[in-house]
Formats: sequence, C-alpha cells, structure tokens
Amino acid sequence: MEKKLREFLKPTVIVSKCIEFESCRYNGLRISSDVVKRLKPYVQFSPVCPEVEIGLGIPRNPIRLVMVKGEARLIQPATKDDFTDNMNHFTSSFLDSLDEVDGFILKSRSPSCGTKDVKVYAGAEKGMAVRRGKGFFAGSVLNRFSHLAIEDEGRLTNFRIREHFLTKAFTLARFRQVKESRSMGELVRFQTENKLLLMAYNQKELRILGKIVANHEKKPKEEVFKNYERHLWSAFARPSRHTSNINVLLHGLGGFSKKLSPDEKSFFLNTIEEYRDERVP
Repeated sequence: MEKKLREFLKPTVIVSKCIEFESCRYNGLRISSDVVKRLKPYVQFSPVCPEVEIGLGIPRNPIRLVMVKGEARLIQPATKDDFTDNMNHFTSSFLDSLDEVDGFILKSRSPSCGTKDVKVYAGAEKGMAVRRGKGFFAGSVLNRFSHLAIEDEGRLTNFRIREHFLTKAFTLARFRQVKESRSMGELVRFQTENKLLLMAYNQKELRILGKIVANHEKKPKEEVFKNYERHLWSAFARPSRHTSNINVLLHGLGGFSKKLSPDEKSFFLNTIEEYRDERVP
C-alpha cells in the first residue's frame, strides 16, 4: 500500500502588516517579501501594525528611538511627541491577548518592529545614530517569546536563516497540536517522527527528550508535556550545523541504501558533497 506523506499543520505567525498585507508604512508604502508571499498558502498569518494601532496615520511623520536621560524613548521628531507610553501599553495589551502562536516575522530596522540593528539617536534633531537596538514592540516580543521562531523579513532572504525559521515554526506548530491532544501516544509519535531532525539540531536534547517520553519515573502527564516542551525549545535554540545535517543524512541513508541502485547512491553522495561545499542548499 502506498504510504501517505505527512501533512503539516499551518503555523500561526504574527507578521508586520506592512509586509505584503497593507500599505501602512510611514510613507504609505507596502514592503515586498517573496518569502512572506510564498508562505501565505502554508501559514496562518496574523498581521499587525503597532504604529497604526497607537493612532499614527498613513502616511505619517516618522518616529525614532531617542535617548532621553539615559533611556530610549519613541519620539516623533516633526512634532516632538513622545509615543513611548502608548506603544508600551498597546504592546503589553496585544501580547497578553495572544493565544498560541508559533512565530513572528517583523519589519527590519523599524523603531517599533525591528528585532535588531535599529538606529538609536542622541536627540530628536537630525544627527548620527549613537548606537543600535531593538524596536519597542519587537523588544517585548523577544523578551516574552524568545523560544518561538522570530525573524525580520530582511534576514529571511538568507537561506540558512530561513530554513531554521521554517523548521522551528512548523515543528512548534505540530507540537502545539500534540500538546492540545494531551495524548502520550501522540507525544511518542512526535518524538519518533522528529528523531532525525532533533539529531541534527541537538543530540544532547534528543537524548533528554527520549527519556522524558519514556517516563520511567511515571510522572504526571502534565509534567511530562511541560518538561518536553521546555527541552524542545532548547533543542531549537540555535540553527543546526551543516556538518550535523550531513551526518544525519548519511545516518538515514543506512536505512534504505540496499534498495538504491549504484547510480542512485552515487547521486545521493555527490549531492551531499555539493551541499558540504555550499554549492547547493
């Protein structure tokens, strides 16, 4: 009987609304992202624009991060208005209202949504940036949801960063489904299906996760799921190394190499070498 391919649950991802959804940038434009555009059929996107949500119009005078008495504030230079408290209030309220989410794709270098490399100025007047930091909304996201898949649309053009983001988002979405089932059988199945993936990412955490699933100490189900989730987050804290991916692919080859023709096996091994030399993704 023909085996059915695994179906993946759509991850829930919060996305900056200006990226492929609405023309709500400060200049009234929309940001183009091939990654977000191509993901729309496979991801449950939830768009948000923090700047519009706090009452700023479209188009609008730009806001920037400004140091005031040693503290970064969100200032609109044209009006000298301070939107820090408004942004903090919206961010706290919005993040508190979220149900289960699997990731965020935020606007790069934005004073509200930038995850890094956001210019911080010494004053509202024109001048050079004195340092780089995080946007107000993005900073709270990173503090509260650092275990999720979080990137900006600029970094997602890098293949390895994009691969890690997608792997993490889809794996966390599937685990969320398993957690909602409260079934130890589903947890065992999840561990089995993702064994090679976890092996590529973090072999130490793979062993720990295996022991948690085995549950020789007969711990309560709620504790098992909680411990498993915490270590799953740790397993995906960093991208897998390409050398680890190669080792796992070769390990997987052992499971079916006898069914391959010499030409098929040669093609597989040659492709591995091209990947090792970074000639193919």
